[in-house]
Amino acid sequence: MRIWRRKRRIWDTSDPAQLLRELQVRERALQEAQQTIQQLEHRLADREAEIEALRKISEATGSAFASEQILPSIAEIAMRITDTEVCYIFLFDETREQLVLRAATGEDQRFVNEIRLAPGEGIVGWVARERKPVAIARQAYKDPRFKNYPALREEQYESMLAVPLVVAGEVIGVISVRTRQPKEYQQEEIRLLSGIASHLAGALNQLSRIQQLERTATQVVTLSEISRTLTGNLYLEEVLQLLVHMTAQTLGYKIVTVMLIDEERGELVLKATQAESDEYRQKPPLRLGESIAGRAAAEGRIIVVNDVQKSPDYRFPDIAEREGLHSMVCVPMRVREQVIGVLNCYTDRPHLFTDEELRTLEAVASQAALAIDHAKLMVRSAILQEMHHRIKNNLQQIASLMRLQKHYSRYKTVDEVIHDSLSRILAIAQVHELLSREDLDMVSLRKIASSILHNTKQALMAPGKQIISSVEGDDVLLPLQQATAVALILNEFIQNAIEHGFKERPEGQIAVRVLKEGDQVTLTVANDGEPLPPDFDAVRSNTLGIKIIDNLVRGTLRGRFDMYSRDDQTVAQVMFPAV
Repeated sequence: MRIWRRKRRIWDTSDPAQLLRELQVRERALQEAQQTIQQLEHRLADREAEIEALRKISEATGSAFASEQILPSIAEIAMRITDTEVCYIFLFDETREQLVLRAATGEDQRFVNEIRLAPGEGIVGWVARERKPVAIARQAYKDPRFKNYPALREEQYESMLAVPLVVAGEVIGVISVRTRQPKEYQQEEIRLLSGIASHLAGALNQLSRIQQLERTATQVVTLSEISRTLTGNLYLEEVLQLLVHMTAQTLGYKIVTVMLIDEERGELVLKATQAESDEYRQKPPLRLGESIAGRAAAEGRIIVVNDVQKSPDYRFPDIAEREGLHSMVCVPMRVREQVIGVLNCYTDRPHLFTDEELRTLEAVASQAALAIDHAKLMVRSAILQEMHHRIKNNLQQIASLMRLQKHYSRYKTVDEVIHDSLSRILAIAQVHELLSREDLDMVSLRKIASSILHNTKQALMAPGKQIISSVEGDDVLLPLQQATAVALILNEFIQNAIEHGFKERPEGQIAVRVLKEGDQVTLTVANDGEPLPPDFDAVRSNTLGIKIIDNLVRGTLRGRFDMYSRDDQTVAQVMFPAV
């Protein structure tokens, strides 16, 4: 009624000018109301768009379990919400030294993890460093901060909007969108993309925490499994190989190696690795204090290298480049406060080793060191048992020789008896001396022959005599029992040659030859001293030396023996199967 009366008064007025003014006021009020409605509609649309974006982000983060799954989905959402044609998401790597392209839309997805920027480099790097958004309506490629990547064909894009990803006051990356046509980015669009960035940063932060918890759980399980498994293993090689495989697999490293200290040489020697490359496996030892691992062992402290390919202290950067190795940590392995080696872990991309990760590796190294010490103690115990067994067998063999000597001997003096007994005992000792120098339970036949020749000549050869000796042929490895028998046989051959063949001759030659054909070994000792008697027959001979040789050849070597004259030489030959 009031409005009607007012209208009535307006139309009843007799002043047209006043009526016009009233109409203009009403028109302006109507226009303002319309503008307000439009603004509210825009805000409502923006809110609806933001709500829709957040809903999609929530769906994406809720259904994805890794950043590799979340990021492509968020890039697609950001591109659609901002009505742009391409979206890039850059995140800092673990070292925070580079921004890495982690997601892109369209064809540019193939460049993910390949495009890298330093903070401050390009417009994206500037946004990360300055923590401010950048909106460029046209010709973004002419901006002085722009850095061109030809692979992305960036000259085709006119506009660009980039905002930082910030969580807990720290920039973790940048999200940017672009269009081929010029585009004026409104404040609401900037705020909308910033909102997306904020929620993405929060989602990534939560994901990072979840992954950290998962890593911690994995590390605990790893420690428990390594501890349980290593303490039950007696063989050092198996202990070390198990250690590198488990550490690499459970903690996600490209290569893990164990290097142990050789105290005599003062070197670190590679003992175990799961690397498949022969070039890496055959790396030479390191002197203590040399390269990264040598320093870690010498100084007894953990050393971390961000990129071994670029480190001037790393000795093998060429191998690291070919193997795709980047970050490295060297952890000393200690037993009773003494460093016995190092545990080296390599990653296939720049990696920030966290304090928690380093503590885990210290625990792994400590467990491994204890397992190594345990294995060595078990091996020493086994060696002692084996040594007792060998000593008992040797004493029994010496007793057998003494019985033969008692039964067949034709000695004139006690000195001769003692001398022959000593020479046989020393022949057995030669085998054990060679065994103590080797890392194997096998002894070189040629080394036995050389040692027996040298010692027997030195003990028996009279002053002024010149007897040239030589050892030729194949190098055959013999187990302990065969090696001891061969040493005693050679002792008898050579002693007989010196005492009888060169008793009246001032010079001559003794030649030992070893031949291996298939599974058959032939040992020949020839000398050019006094020939054998014309009626000599080894089968019928009743001398102590021949009896000893015959018993050892038939009983221990399971072979056959012969002794004869040939071309002015006395030849003794033994043939037996190789074990």
